[in-house]
Amino acid sequence: MYEATVIGSILRDHLVAGALHPGAEVKIRIDQTLCQDATGTMAFLELEALGVDRVRTELSVQYIDHNTSQFGPENHNDHLYLESVSAAKGVWLSRAGNGICHQVHLERFGAPGRTLLGSDSHTPTNGGLGMVAIGAGGLDVAIAMAGGPFKLACPRIIGVRLTGCLRPWVAAKDVILHLLSILTTKGNAGCAIEYFGPGVATLSVPERATIANMGAELGVTTSVFPSDEVTRDFLRAQRRARAWRPLAAGPNASYERVIDIALDEVRALAACPSSPDHVRPVAELADTAVGQVIIGSCTNSSYKDLRLAAEVLSGRQVHPGVSLAVAPGSRQVLGMLAADGSLARLIAAGARILESACGPCIGQGLSPADDCVTVRTFNRNFAGRTGTRNDRCYLVSVETALAAALTGRLVDPASLGIPYPQVQRPRLFKVDDRMLVAPPADGRGVAIVRKATIGEPPTSPPFPADLNGEVLVVLGDKITTDHIMPAGALLKYRSNIPVYARSVFNGLNEPGRPTFAERAAAVRDAGRHGVIVAGESYGQGSSREHAAICPMFLGVRAVLACSFERIHTANLVNFGILPLRFCDPADRPRLEPGDHLELSGVAAQLDSPGPVKLTVRKAGGETLAILCRHDLSSEDRETVLAGGRLNLMRRQL
Repeated sequence: MYEATVIGSILRDHLVAGALHPGAEVKIRIDQTLCQDATGTMAFLELEALGVDRVRTELSVQYIDHNTSQFGPENHNDHLYLESVSAAKGVWLSRAGNGICHQVHLERFGAPGRTLLGSDSHTPTNGGLGMVAIGAGGLDVAIAMAGGPFKLACPRIIGVRLTGCLRPWVAAKDVILHLLSILTTKGNAGCAIEYFGPGVATLSVPERATIANMGAELGVTTSVFPSDEVTRDFLRAQRRARAWRPLAAGPNASYERVIDIALDEVRALAACPSSPDHVRPVAELADTAVGQVIIGSCTNSSYKDLRLAAEVLSGRQVHPGVSLAVAPGSRQVLGMLAADGSLARLIAAGARILESACGPCIGQGLSPADDCVTVRTFNRNFAGRTGTRNDRCYLVSVETALAAALTGRLVDPASLGIPYPQVQRPRLFKVDDRMLVAPPADGRGVAIVRKATIGEPPTSPPFPADLNGEVLVVLGDKITTDHIMPAGALLKYRSNIPVYARSVFNGLNEPGRPTFAERAAAVRDAGRHGVIVAGESYGQGSSREHAAICPMFLGVRAVLACSFERIHTANLVNFGILPLRFCDPADRPRLEPGDHLELSGVAAQLDSPGPVKLTVRKAGGETLAILCRHDLSSEDRETVLAGGRLNLMRRQL
């Protein structure tokens, strides 16, 4: 029975429209929202464009955790805007230095049984508390803040039964890497993961959060754990016991598929370059020399993670050939490490202490040298994400990262011969919320600060009656939003679309030849419509809606792919770009840049139950007939034809 699952019961309690049948379109009420500064500026500009005076959720929080290095004025300009608009609209603000959004939300705001929508793909971290927490584009989050429901496909639920207990030197990170080796990063759109079984009780809330966090790499809608006595103890230690409620699957709970994982059989694993599902046992990688190790990110920077690091490194020195950096996930974690002496032990061992922020996880500093293996406790190792082209990035547990830091090689941490430290959860966490700013009761008198680098959310004209397209690029499988819109140092341009759009597909540009942006703009200015062609799983990774906004700004009106990922599909629709799937994947390699593509009678074809028919005219005069399909609801079709959701909502208003 669907509603007997934890996910089904929460969706039932929040259902606004539709029926809870897997695959059916539903709308749910959102209790809480979360934004971070790299996506929040655009989300709030969109909220303003909707004419909303005050948010209508139970709780909305704006975090400053991504663009904290502030090279040049752009990031601080964004932060001043976010500080003022949060106060004006009734949103809590987590100031720079307070920590990574997912970690802080887990500590201070997350609550079992609630729904959370965040403009960051790793929002499902809070599924470790028993929340239905979902990543989405900024416009979807803005609409939720405005009181609107969130639309999604009712997820097919995959159950993961956990039994046994993790062995020493094996961690929760190894559990999710093991699951990634089974399900991979593609083919899971429209699914959700629910964990159950006796092994759940052996995992702490931070360990559950690590597993739920990397469900984003599976491509699932969300990952959820039950809420039990372990959850209650965590919330009590955070002095939030009143937020607890029990949640467990009923005896009639049914899952589309059940995967059994015996925790005591899981081994130390690593995701090898350059995909989170390229998983191998660490013991098979023992000949790999390591030059850099970074411990942190929203996946592995809890107090337990870093206290473990301090215990292992105590009285020892980092290998002379390794640069070790440690980033606490929150100010709370950093303060507790300082108070109990752990911070001093990390420093004495040779670790560099980074700010409590996303930092190198999004390419903001600490890029590895050329041909240098970097070992990280992060959640993504897409090619070039570190800021170094042709990087060699491995994703591992804290335990495995420590073994690499001490030996200078990738080795199974159990081979170190060190007694495994038993780190107990503190009875009470150090709670200091002075860097969480509550909004005033009435924000009408707040002046919103807009510096020169803060732009407006761009919109496109209505979709043309007939598409006169030109293929701009033909891509392969697993194209991520990092490929489309690089992060790192370029993140500071997120509020300035004309500037940021120059970086679309930056990694594909060749010296001395026109960039993708230049070619797309030339096609747009010639009165034609840009078309992107790709393979399987287009739009993996981040929720960044800029991967739709910037191509839209450059005149892209359609993407033809073999399959799409959930969040990116929604973002394409929100900004008036038509996502079409090849009926026959063999048609993709038949297309080339420069091919002219015609789609006549767009509205009628989208409403027709049959395939969408496209005509391709090649440079040599050959004509091809290509058939595609779409998965758009009637509301989605109306949104695309209107040129995007902002256009549609303004028209409705």
